Amino acid sequence: MEMTISLMNDLFDRVIADYHRTDDVDAPCPNPYAEGSLEFLLYRKNWIDTVQWHLEDIIRDPEIDPVAALSIKRRIDRSNQDRTDMVEYIDSWFLNRFKDIRPQEGARINTETPAWAIDRLSILALKIYHMRRETERSDASGEHVRRCADKLAVLLQQRLDLTQAISELLEDIASGAKYMKVYKQMKMYNDADTNPVLYAKK
Repeated sequence: MEMTISLMNDLFDRVIADYHRTDDVDAPCPNPYAEGSLEFLLYRKNWIDTVQWHLEDIIRDPEIDPVAALSIKRRIDRSNQDRTDMVEYIDSWFLNRFKDIRPQEGARINTETPAWAIDRLSILALKIYHMRRETERSDASGEHVRRCADKLAVLLQQRLDLTQAISELLEDIASGAKYMKVYKQMKMYNDADTNPVLYAKK
């Protein structure tokens, strides 16, 4: 593969840094990569995750106006759908990348697709960024900083382990030892034909 999983981690860190230049959930996504490339899809994916991370913070303000909260909740719902769509686009990229690989006899399927594993890597990048910031707070207690430093160490190890696991999964698919399928997410609550609250109003 042209892009290693370690480079994906670097790309996610770049996206998060780009977002925090303005720290604005309404800022446009400054994707620098060619549309359709894996880098473009990964940048867009992590930008969606990063904006949603901050929307989730905003909506938990105990003094938030209820009307504003409802608007943000609906925006989060749309973001979740965008996130799912991006995962499927990334998996489609991998399907095309491996389309000429002939699975070996006895090849196994993984419990999740490459893109859903990369989705977890994207969220881990956000957890690491924000947990690291907690360890740097001058207004927090020493105990808070120590707890967050311990959590950061776990998250960093988790990223190392997940990076290795995804690399091995892609190697297995490339060799034919494993194969992949993509099942479209069938979220029923967004569909006016399958959500009973919505179709009851027709």
